[in-house]
Amino acid sequence: MIKDIVVSLSTGDGREVAGSYAVSVAEAFEAHVLAIAFALEPVIPPTFMGGFPADLIEAQRAEGEKSARGAITGFEQAARRAGVSAQSHVFTTSLAGAADTFGRIARRFDLCVVQQAEPDKVAPEDLIIEGALFESGRPVIVVPYIQRGGLKLDRVMLCWDGSRNAARAIADSMPLLAKAKAVDVVIVASEAPKSDELPGADMAEHLARHGLKVDIKRIVSKETDVASTILSHAADTSADFIVMGGYGHSRLREFVLGGATRGILGAMTVPVLMSH
Repeated sequence: MIKDIVVSLSTGDGREVAGSYAVSVAEAFEAHVLAIAFALEPVIPPTFMGGFPADLIEAQRAEGEKSARGAITGFEQAARRAGVSAQSHVFTTSLAGAADTFGRIARRFDLCVVQQAEPDKVAPEDLIIEGALFESGRPVIVVPYIQRGGLKLDRVMLCWDGSRNAARAIADSMPLLAKAKAVDVVIVASEAPKSDELPGADMAEHLARHGLKVDIKRIVSKETDVASTILSHAADTSADFIVMGGYGHSRLREFVLGGATRGILGAMTVPVLMSH
């Protein structure tokens, strides 16, 4: 059951879409939503320590506060239009402090919503997503920065690899799956099965006991990486929501070698619920 949602509002110079998306989720579940906007402290390069103009620091601090207040105003307007119970709060903190603060606050909510980081922009979203995944113990919906609409569950794609994180994500997504019109359990494999057994059938049976009718899709992909395969299949089937485990490997391993989580976060086109 989803009754309490927390969203991190983007305060950069790009579009802010997480707030309106969180409002749409709250509207669908008659839930309360808390919006948090971070006014980030200026980052002073080490070479300027002791010599960075104080007025410039204050100007950057004021601009951060203004951006945070602007994001809050937009969120509050969206909440009022939807008739959703809502609160908002601005925190002034460092870039790292924003991720830590959001992760700790999110423990008291059913669901977190964060916007995808825009490419080639210095923004806290990547750190906040990681903070939510690793520190909150709650599911996280990451909304693409190109998102144009609210919650849509016409076709939900469940990414299943038998892992703990994937199982957690599916369990966390049950309230959303109950509202879905179609659900696909998708398994990405590097080779065809060696028997007639259909991997994923046991998960399909589990979901059926919850009243869900699902289709199992096995994709054999020897050359394409998992993230690209998932996104390609989502586009081919017009999926509008993805559920998957987040960071099956360590963050360092994913950063160095790449991984499905980082691949999805970098190129996602539809909202993704992740659990760790």
